[in-house]
Amino acid sequence: MRTRSSARTSPAIAPPTHRTGAFVAVAVALFCIQVDFFALNLAIPGITRDLDVTASAAQWTLSAYMLAIGCCFIVGGRLGDVYGRRPSLLCGVALFTAGSVVCALAPGLGLLVGGRLVQGVGAGVVMPVSVSVISNAFPDETRARALGAVFGIANIGTALGPFVGGGFTEGPGWRWIFWLLAPLSAVSLLIAVRHVPDSRDPAAPRQFDLPGCFALMGALAALTIAVERGSAWGWDNGRTLALFGVAAVLGYAFVVRERRVRHSLVDLNLFRNIPYVLVTGMGSVCNMGYGVTVFVATLYLQGVRGLSPLMAGIVFLAPALVVALTGPLGARLAPYLPGEVVMALAGAVAGSGMIVFSLVTAWWLYILVFAWCTLGLGLGWTFSSVATQEVVSPTRAGEASGVVLTALVTLGAVALAAAAAAIAAMTPEQPPAHAYDAILVVGGVVILLGSLTTMGVRHRLASLGKVPSLSPRAR
Repeated sequence: MRTRSSARTSPAIAPPTHRTGAFVAVAVALFCIQVDFFALNLAIPGITRDLDVTASAAQWTLSAYMLAIGCCFIVGGRLGDVYGRRPSLLCGVALFTAGSVVCALAPGLGLLVGGRLVQGVGAGVVMPVSVSVISNAFPDETRARALGAVFGIANIGTALGPFVGGGFTEGPGWRWIFWLLAPLSAVSLLIAVRHVPDSRDPAAPRQFDLPGCFALMGALAALTIAVERGSAWGWDNGRTLALFGVAAVLGYAFVVRERRVRHSLVDLNLFRNIPYVLVTGMGSVCNMGYGVTVFVATLYLQGVRGLSPLMAGIVFLAPALVVALTGPLGARLAPYLPGEVVMALAGAVAGSGMIVFSLVTAWWLYILVFAWCTLGLGLGWTFSSVATQEVVSPTRAGEASGVVLTALVTLGAVALAAAAAAIAAMTPEQPPAHAYDAILVVGGVVILLGSLTTMGVRHRLASLGKVPSLSPRAR
C-alpha cells in the first residue's frame, strides 16, 4: 500500500507565469462546467415549451450530458497521463466550447441533445485533466492551496448555476445559458494555449488500452442509461434489467482485462491504497448527499412552497455560495489534517445538517441549516479531488482523479434515482413534504455512518504505523 511519503514524486515545476496562466485557464473552464451542470435543471420547462416536446423527452438533455461526462472521466484522465495533459485539456475545452455553440443554435431537440453529448465529452476530459495540470504545475507546498482555490472558483459556478438557469429561462430564454458559456470557455481555451505547460507520466509508453476503454465506457454507458431512465421505464422493465446486465458483464470484462494487460487503463493497485479508497468513498457519499439534498430542496421549494424557478434559484444562492468557500477551506485544512480526517469531519457536518434540515420550516432557519448542510457536503465532494492528489503519484494524477470523478458522478446518479423512486413510492401514502424529510434523514444517517467508518479504519491504520498519526502537522 502506498503511503504519503512513497506516493509523492514531484515533477518539474512550471515557471510562475505559466502557473498563473494554467490556474486561470483551469478555473474558468471548471467554472463553466459547474454552471452548465447546475443551470439546465431549471431550464427543462422552458426547453419543453420552446421546442414543443414532452418533459420526458427534454430530460434527455440532462441524461445525455450525464452519460457522456460519466463515461469520459477515467479515459480523459488517463489520456492526459499518457499523451500529455496540455493537448488533452485543449481538446476538452475546445469540445465543450463547440458543444455550447451547437446547443445555443439547436433548432430542435435532436441537435440539442447532440450538443449536450459533445459538451459532456469535453467536460469529462477537462475535469480530471485539470486536476492533474494543477498538480503537476505547482510545487508540493502550494499544490493543495492551488487546487482549493481552483475548486473555490469552480464552485462559484455551482452557486450561480441555479440562479443563471432560472433567470435566463424566465428572462431572455434558456439558450442564453449556452451563449454565456461559449465565450467564457473560449477565453479559457485561449489562455490555455498560451500558458498551460505540458506534462505526462514518463513511465507510461504512448500506448492506450482501447479494449479496456471500450469495455469501461460501455459498462458506464449501460449503467448510466439504466439509472437515468429506470424510473420512467420501470425498474423491472426488460430494457432496464438488460442494461444492468450489460453493465455487469462489461464491468467484469474490464476488470479481467486490466489484470492481464501490460499497460492498463486503470492500475488496480490503486484500490490497495487505503487512504485513497477512504477519500474516494467518503467523497462519493458526500456527493450523493449533495445531489439528493439539492433535488429534494428543489422539489420542496417549487412543489410545496410554490416558488418560481427564479425565486428557487435565489434561495439556493446562500447555500451554494457556502459551497464555493469549501475549496479554499479545504486548502486551509490540508496542511494540518490528513485528507481522510478532513473528509470524515465534512461527513459529520453534512450528515448532522441533513437530519436537522428535515426538521425546520421557518424561512430564516431553513436557509441557515441549508447552508450548514451544504458546507459539509460541498467540502466532502470538493476536497476529495484535493485529498487524492496527496496520496498518489503526480505522474498518475489524471488516472486517480478520473476514478474519483467517475465514482462521484455515477454513484450520485444512482442516489438521485433511488431518491426519486423512494419519493414516488411514498407520496401516495403521505404528503410530499414528509417523504422529502424521510429521504433527508436516511441520507444523513448514511453519511454519518460513512464518517465513523472512515475514522475507524484510519485509526486502525495509524495504530499499525501505515499512515501518520493525528498529531498536528504543517508543511
